[in-house]
Amino acid sequence: MHEFHAWIRLSESTEESDLGNLRVVVNDLRALAEESKWHDASFEIKSLNGQHFFTADGFVNRRRVEGERLDLFLDTISRRLPGSWGLVYERDDEMPDPPGPNGFRVRTLARGKILEHADPFLSPCNPVIEDLSAITPNRAGSFCAEPQ
Repeated sequence: MHEFHAWIRLSESTEESDLGNLRVVVNDLRALAEESKWHDASFEIKSLNGQHFFTADGFVNRRRVEGERLDLFLDTISRRLPGSWGLVYERDDEMPDPPGPNGFRVRTLARGKILEHADPFLSPCNPVIEDLSAITPNRAGSFCAEPQ
């Protein structure tokens, strides 16, 4: 499974959120979000109290076009709105170590740069948020809940 959750405040610079082009970029991002309609992932541009935010949530069987679209949003925002900042939490049972299938990868966006960090809050998933005793490996080596 590939799971992701993101929130990013959109800003043209670290001093001013709007230097004159914010509306154009926000509209471009809204158009990209409109092209990104899947039943297992959502990408949204929200405006709250005069500020603009990008949010994304997904839970798909494996990393595929939804994950690529998330990467496209991050790349576009980091290049066109370098004052933006926020977090992306991602978990994938096929992700190589670190963090591997038992942890979240955290990506931060700040000052036009995307950096990867170890997750100190929810990883390792077992035992922090899950109990391994209720999970068994399936034939493919992935883990799934035991039938009740």
